[in-house]
Amino acid sequence: MKSDLLKLDNQLCFALYVASKEVIKRYKSLLDPYGLTYTGYITMLALYEQDQVSIKELGHKLYLDSGTLTPLLKKLENQGYIIRQRSKEDERQVFIRLTKTGVLLKESLVKVPEALLCSINADPKDGKRLLDSLHELLHVLDETPKSSS
Repeated sequence: MKSDLLKLDNQLCFALYVASKEVIKRYKSLLDPYGLTYTGYITMLALYEQDQVSIKELGHKLYLDSGTLTPLLKKLENQGYIIRQRSKEDERQVFIRLTKTGVLLKESLVKVPEALLCSINADPKDGKRLLDSLHELLHVLDETPKSSS
């Protein structure tokens, strides 16, 4: 029936939106002991993959604009997890690198992904299947031209 097409529960965007919000809420209690927000957490994860990265590259990797990233990086720097350094070759470019404290934090954060799965009673295999499906969706979205409206 055509009227079912516009039901909220039939919208992929709504299911993704609500699931994302609810999962991020679950991270709060796991990250509070480290003084991290969810966005701070994913920033640290990105830096564990590639330390000494430009703000522009980091923003691209995390899908965050500079208006979101700049205050977040200031907070992480104040917490002693990162250092921001201007490039000697191009003063307009700022690079982010981990401090010793930031590197040591990784040992504690390694427990977070499993704790999150436990908090939602997810079997690791189900979590992996869901993650694979979401990666496929992201790949399709990246490869599909965006409509210009």
